[in-house]
Amino acid sequence: MTTTTRRASSKQRHGWSAWLGSFFTSDIGMKWMMALTGIGLLLYVVVHMLGNLKIFFGAEEINHYGEALRDLGGALVPRTHLLWIMRFGLIAAFAIHIWAAAVLTRRNWAARGKIRYDQRTYVAADYAARTMRWGGVIILLFVIYHLADLTWGFTNPDFVRGDPYNNIVESFSRWWVALFYVIAQVVLAFHIYHGAWSMFQSLGVSNPRYNDWRRALAVVLAFAILIGNCAIVFAVQTNIVS
Repeated sequence: MTTTTRRASSKQRHGWSAWLGSFFTSDIGMKWMMALTGIGLLLYVVVHMLGNLKIFFGAEEINHYGEALRDLGGALVPRTHLLWIMRFGLIAAFAIHIWAAAVLTRRNWAARGKIRYDQRTYVAADYAARTMRWGGVIILLFVIYHLADLTWGFTNPDFVRGDPYNNIVESFSRWWVALFYVIAQVVLAFHIYHGAWSMFQSLGVSNPRYNDWRRALAVVLAFAILIGNCAIVFAVQTNIVS
């Protein structure tokens, strides 16, 4: 390879690197990262809810589900290893989602000196959109408590490792915990509604002809997750599940 060829190849690599770097640090790149990580996190929330709904089929069913998660991969990988890989992936997606949101928030605040907030135009300028960032903070605090409550058992005095049924019932039997979970699910529903509505626009798929379908999808997802998660809390509080 000649010196000229090497220089051209180096410039080409540098050009791609510079383009990717500038893209992912731009507002559009940040919105892409938020949308893609949001899709991954939304899929997790749906699967997690469906798994938790197994509590209505009895202790054996949901406890077996919990064991199945630890045995993912069967004999091909050591026990819990694949589960931990998935957990690290979720942590990374959550961290990127929060980081991108924080960067965009700082940029929006910096722009307020030039453009008044009430002069801006939003595709979904409703309650969910206006409270998206603060809702994200509340959800972060909820996730931390949720892990301490039902995964690590720090805040659940009757926690039994490996017994999801017992842990859920004992946790939601406390009225203040049940209330906190319901409030968190309402906030999560607003967050999912706006996220599901706006992710298509962030990815460049924004055609007015499909706005009704986008809004319907956002509403269905938000309500399904809200009702599904709150149903478990309601069932414990009313002794349907005990």
